[in-house]
Amino acid sequence: MQGARAWRCRGLLLTRSAPGLAASRRYAGSSSQDKNRSVTVGSLVPMSAGGKGSRTNCSWSTPQKVPNRLISEKSPYLLQHAYNPVDWYPWGQEAFDKARKENKPIFLSVGYSTCHWCHLMEEESFQNEEIGRLLSEDFVSVKVDREERPDVDKAYMTFVQATSSGGGWPMSVWLTPSLQPFVGGTYFPPEDGLTRVGFRTVLMRIREQWKQNKSPLLKTSQRVTTALLARSEISMGDRQLPPSAVTTNSRCFQQLDESYDEEYGGFAEAPKFPTPVILSFLFSYWLSHRLTQDGARAQQMALHTLKMMANGGIRDHVGQGFHRYSTDRQWHVPHFEKMLYDQAQLTVAYSQAFQISGDEFYSEVAKGILQYVARNLSHRSGGFYSAEDGDSPPERGMRPKEGAFYVWTAKEVQHLLPEPVLGTTEPLTSGQLLMKHYGLTEAGNVSPGQDPKGELQGQSVLTVRYSLELTAARFGLEVEAVRTLLSSGLEKLFQARKHRPKPHLDSKMLAAWNGLMVSGFAVTGAVLGQERLINYAISGAKFLKRHMFDVASGRLMRTCYAGSGGTVEHSNPPCWGFLEDYAFVVRGLLDLYEASQESAWLEWALRLQDTQDRLFWDSQGGGYFCSEAELGAGLPLRLKDDQDGAEPSANSVSAHNLLRLHGFTGHKDWMHKCVCLLAAFSERMRRVPVALPEMVRALSAHQQTLKQIVICGDPQAKDTKALLQCVHSIYIPNKVLILADGDPSSFLCRQLPFLSTLRRLEDQATAYVCENQACSIPITEPCELRKLLHQ
Repeated sequence: MQGARAWRCRGLLLTRSAPGLAASRRYAGSSSQDKNRSVTVGSLVPMSAGGKGSRTNCSWSTPQKVPNRLISEKSPYLLQHAYNPVDWYPWGQEAFDKARKENKPIFLSVGYSTCHWCHLMEEESFQNEEIGRLLSEDFVSVKVDREERPDVDKAYMTFVQATSSGGGWPMSVWLTPSLQPFVGGTYFPPEDGLTRVGFRTVLMRIREQWKQNKSPLLKTSQRVTTALLARSEISMGDRQLPPSAVTTNSRCFQQLDESYDEEYGGFAEAPKFPTPVILSFLFSYWLSHRLTQDGARAQQMALHTLKMMANGGIRDHVGQGFHRYSTDRQWHVPHFEKMLYDQAQLTVAYSQAFQISGDEFYSEVAKGILQYVARNLSHRSGGFYSAEDGDSPPERGMRPKEGAFYVWTAKEVQHLLPEPVLGTTEPLTSGQLLMKHYGLTEAGNVSPGQDPKGELQGQSVLTVRYSLELTAARFGLEVEAVRTLLSSGLEKLFQARKHRPKPHLDSKMLAAWNGLMVSGFAVTGAVLGQERLINYAISGAKFLKRHMFDVASGRLMRTCYAGSGGTVEHSNPPCWGFLEDYAFVVRGLLDLYEASQESAWLEWALRLQDTQDRLFWDSQGGGYFCSEAELGAGLPLRLKDDQDGAEPSANSVSAHNLLRLHGFTGHKDWMHKCVCLLAAFSERMRRVPVALPEMVRALSAHQQTLKQIVICGDPQAKDTKALLQCVHSIYIPNKVLILADGDPSSFLCRQLPFLSTLRRLEDQATAYVCENQACSIPITEPCELRKLLHQ
């Protein structure tokens, strides 16, 4: 930990803690681009930052029994605050009118229901009666679920990141009644510490500044907002064409190579996030550079990272699925929350790793992720829930602790697995074998530096320490015997864990993340040839169409919620979809068409793309805005996201979608939009391509052109299925897969008339590979098709 720094601002001496290991430990709200950063406040009001590493004790009052107005909301996050002694408002006109009428600043608090630090700030500050009075009397306090309103979150996070040293959640921003931000930060402890200012002091200082120096505040706020508008503008300008894919690819690869962790994989020291967009880029880079040293290096970096993650504690070895991120370089101790978007993207990454390597290790991990999602994050009607919390009570009635549901003591494991293992070179029980293989120790395997609150003392996180071969050799056992014993042991732990209090489930369903999950089930089901998995994707798509799509307007809804008795509920008025909802759902539908060959999904994808173009396309500057103009009325910024982070940016996904839709339909307007989009982001890709690896991948696909792989045959015939499975088994990112069933009136034949000219050879299912309006010779044997596709 670095020492405190001091500086003078407006005549006040302030100190600020620099971020360190303890400060970054389990920062639930940090994003992959906002890693090890301290809590900060905008410099417009002089105050010091609140440190995350330690927390001041304060006297908490029990939550009030009378609910505030958040009790009428559907968001699980807002409902968590419904009994705070704070006069909370949801984001909306009622709050804005009150602020204008009473000339009060708005306190905006943004978070999400499975955020560890959001829980902490609520417990420390928002349940505190005195702080509640300050917030209610001197401010108009507004609570926002960032997953419901990503436009609000992104607009003000841009301000926080620009005026402080970082960002994250909970996000705390103070606004003028006209919604202009003037102070921003993240988590604040309730009381002042030696090197930090507490939330109570922050509120009193802002109250004082608002009363005595409001005019300078408003002027500075307007100046900062104007500067942010100029800085965040993304436009084609005079550029007609995107940059060179070869140059941009090479630069992106070099930037990743420089930050790669040779020993443990990943692309940072700590904390480490699973970032599937990076792995996807590396696989694509390998494919186009297979015969070069850099190509082999790209493959090695991606596969090694995936293997180290799967062996680490960031993976739940007992119940499957992946936790949010690792707090250390070794992928050992995670922040324990589980997000749907991580599961969705990682199952695709592990499926691709299996396609490339043929190693069933990766396919087993992918299947495990989907098993977890099907069991824990699935609504009975087919939708997918958003997340599971990292915090839960160790025992019923106790205060929640992070990781309590997932960690183990040596005593517990030995009690659950006391059976002796026969045929070993030394006395050994099943529990001792499992402890050795997964690194459990009597004292616990979490270091104090990663556990500043002492919540994990004496506990162990399961993480694979040895290969099966080494564990078998250590005890003189056969590898298969060890595999069976460990599998049996994990199952017993899983059954025992069912009796623990479960983490909170965020049962909100988001169209965007459901779209990603449809892709996850569809792609993995197709790669592994498992209809059962594809059926989950179909159920997910049906759910989206039934519950999150307005037929009359063609618009998607952003959210719906699990109601009682398996019902589905909506907010009133509905929360309409954002750009990412359309982009991710369109991707999911295209992946589902290729997996199921049901053209109805392709038809719906085309309709949604048309709606996306109408609502979000920037006809002047190119690319898509993240939100509708009307929906974000009053916000200081209307942004185009330019970062592929924990989730890919919606513009990056849209670039791929436009290319694929052009491949499926031949519609030139979509190719034109793709070129304009890539040109609009040219400067960003030139300067820091590593910030947009998914878009760099789309740039390469555009300049290399997509393959149209056409299978002519009866969808139910074995020979047709054999050719389709051949295609699915090979890693070919830049392709569209089309089934031509011989019906000239079919949807695809109407879109692509040339399909009617392709014939089956000797009445057998026949494949054609088409590029640049030229098709290969007809192929009927999967082995021949495989050779051609590997060229």
